[in-house]
Amino acid sequence: MSGTAKTLRRIWLALSLVAGVAGCLALPGAARAEAAPADPIDTAMRACLARADRSSPAGQAQCMNAARESWSGAIDAAYRALMTNAPMTVRRAWQASQRRWLEWRQDEAALVKAVFQTTHGSAYQITEANVLLQPVRDRALQLRRVAALYEPKAAPVATASAAGAGASEASFGASEAASVSSAATAVRSARLRPCTVDAACEHAQFDLNRYARKLRAKLPMRSRVTLAHAQRAWRSYFNATSGLGSEADRVDLIGARLATLKRLSETAGND
Repeated sequence: MSGTAKTLRRIWLALSLVAGVAGCLALPGAARAEAAPADPIDTAMRACLARADRSSPAGQAQCMNAARESWSGAIDAAYRALMTNAPMTVRRAWQASQRRWLEWRQDEAALVKAVFQTTHGSAYQITEANVLLQPVRDRALQLRRVAALYEPKAAPVATASAAGAGASEASFGASEAASVSSAATAVRSARLRPCTVDAACEHAQFDLNRYARKLRAKLPMRSRVTLAHAQRAWRSYFNATSGLGSEADRVDLIGARLATLKRLSETAGND
């Protein structure tokens, strides 16, 4: 491929990736968690991407990295709320999930670095920033959704008499406790079918393994162990998290990982 053709290809890639980022933000992430239509983090990132002084690949990547830091802060806030308000059994389950999430992100960062070391051209800065951004955003939305289940209810309006107020408060307290208990029971008692008898799950797993093999084949020998570590860490995170939601949530977790591996397998070795 000639130098001019390579340059044009990189420019086209950069433009298509920037356009794709906005589209990705509208897609459901892990656990089917959706951001508010005008989430401040997404709004700030779009404004940053539109700035003239951020029009270069490095500038666009800078906007995405700033958004990733903001979403990381959102993870911390949602996790603290969940640990404050949820019952002990729920807290323990999500503590295990969060532990595995953090371990996976460390190994994943090494994998992403290894993949993009096989590419050439500044346009890939945008791809790399997007690959790092999306899982963090998905996790923040997931934890926000779960934390919202256990948010304390607003206090009831005071009644005219003390006796009436006491009865109302007692009734509200019982109702709130029952609501939280019901939600906790739902998390504990969820029984998912094995993936092998869930067609959507089995199909997603098949595609996931296919793209993992494709990526492995394109990586240098020295980087294949990095892929193995990242996949093992993701599997531990998946095992700790998939049982905390529905079968659809489980497929979303696999689908998010599949999308990342597909992007990495299509990127590795490009110039």
